[in-house]
Amino acid sequence: MTITSRAPEPVGAYPYCRRIGNLLFLSGQGPRQRGSKDIPGVRLDATGKMIGYDIEAQVRAVFANVLHVLEENGSRWENIVDVTSFLIDMDRDFSAYNRVYAEYFPEGPTQPCRTTIAITALPTGGNAPIAYEAKVIATI
Repeated sequence: MTITSRAPEPVGAYPYCRRIGNLLFLSGQGPRQRGSKDIPGVRLDATGKMIGYDIEAQVRAVFANVLHVLEENGSRWENIVDVTSFLIDMDRDFSAYNRVYAEYFPEGPTQPCRTTIAITALPTGGNAPIAYEAKVIATI
């Protein structure tokens, strides 16, 4: 089962997720909202060129999309066991990202493993760059 009616449409040839046994492997989730190519937190000038973005808004939007995929495929937030995070600007964004991440994943016995990677770009499917994407593994 790889469905969702709430997460944004994929920008490439990949499923939302794939279930293997009691594990659910999510494809990378970006911050777009379903039915839109707009990126939450992105500010554009009159010509459509990006002039800034809000990493906190993007992280929150990504986590909302992760939750949509989890719930519609038999899992839940508390079942996340591993998160791989991708940031396009580690120096600028890590502190704010880390603060928001801690809100969603407080310390404790169910806190998932995490890897955070700096990369140069993410696929957008729209007119502005995505600054954050997450790849998640959860149990069902």
